[in-house]
Amino acid sequence: MKKKVVLAYSGGLDTSFCCIYLTQDLGLEVHSVIVNTGGFSDEELKQVEERAYKMGVTSHHVVDETANFYDTCVRFLIYGNVLKNNTYPLSVSAERVSQATAIANYAKEIGAEYVAHGSTGAGNDQVRFDMIFNILVPNVQIMTPIRDLKLSREEEIQYLKDHGVEMNFEKNKYSINKGIWGTSVGGKETLTSHQGLPEDAWPTQVTASEPKNLELVFEKGELVAIDGTKYDHPAKAIQALQAIAQPYGVGRDIHVGDTIIGIKGRVGFEAAAPMIIIKAHHTLEKHVLTKWQLSWKDQLSSFYGNWLHEGQFHDPIMRNIEAFLTDTQQTVSGKVFVELHPYRFMVTGIESDHDLMSNKFGTYGEMNNAWSGEDVKGFSKIFGNQVMIYNKVNGK
Repeated sequence: MKKKVVLAYSGGLDTSFCCIYLTQDLGLEVHSVIVNTGGFSDEELKQVEERAYKMGVTSHHVVDETANFYDTCVRFLIYGNVLKNNTYPLSVSAERVSQATAIANYAKEIGAEYVAHGSTGAGNDQVRFDMIFNILVPNVQIMTPIRDLKLSREEEIQYLKDHGVEMNFEKNKYSINKGIWGTSVGGKETLTSHQGLPEDAWPTQVTASEPKNLELVFEKGELVAIDGTKYDHPAKAIQALQAIAQPYGVGRDIHVGDTIIGIKGRVGFEAAAPMIIIKAHHTLEKHVLTKWQLSWKDQLSSFYGNWLHEGQFHDPIMRNIEAFLTDTQQTVSGKVFVELHPYRFMVTGIESDHDLMSNKFGTYGEMNNAWSGEDVKGFSKIFGNQVMIYNKVNGK
């Protein structure tokens, strides 16, 4: 009886090679899995399935992780206003963690002896996938044919041609990875330190020209409605906002960061909905949270984002931080007003029953209603007392 291997499958060159190699060269029973985190249409998923069966897999399975990806990961990135290096909303890195987890769970479900992925030895994904498989299915052996055989792209193509595989071997000019939390764009320009991506490299072209005002409604930190339309799950609200805002070309940028394996990496991304949601959410928080809530959120969220980026989603400290972040969102409810323009957007204001910027307690820079000038004199003297003593004692 053949042994089972679950293959993380995308339908591209690397995973197509894996299909043929694992079935024909190693004699394994291949069960391909594609994990949809909101980036595939039904038609695209159908095409991937047809390709998998042509490659000789025993079964092909689609895991729709869109809602679960939001529930277990994306919402905490919103709660924490997470932007790696103050730039990148962790579009791909967060997605890979969710995909690796779903694949590990499927391998466990069907009792597979092996789990395989098409990573090379050059990037972050190999670490994320290997580590999560080791954590969740430690008794299942990991197979990485491309990495282990040290294959070049040309060698992979020749192998597939020798095995009668017909597919488009022309490498796309740009590598695109699309999910609910943004789309990454890699190309020859991102391999340099100085070149930007040309206009035609972006997956979504700018077609909107007239300014547009949006009203976003948050309930306990989650986007639930846009312009009066309420959604039954925040993931659907994200997708709706993406459809509205992406034609404006907002949320485009190039991220430069440190990879897990210690080298610098550069990637373009377009993430209209994530960038608008994070900025809108953060603006609302600045109105409804205290300064120390905001301060500790910044510190813990930065750690959370970095640890997630490096694949450490299953570390129990992540659940501890998620509990803290969730607790901070109890008053983060209200409306946020956003103005869209081609290539830019602006958060113009908020309305919330929890707004701490209330004129009941005074107006900043003008008049106060809760204390007198004498109160401030005494407070200022006491507030600086220890530093005053320090300076006197040390002759400063």
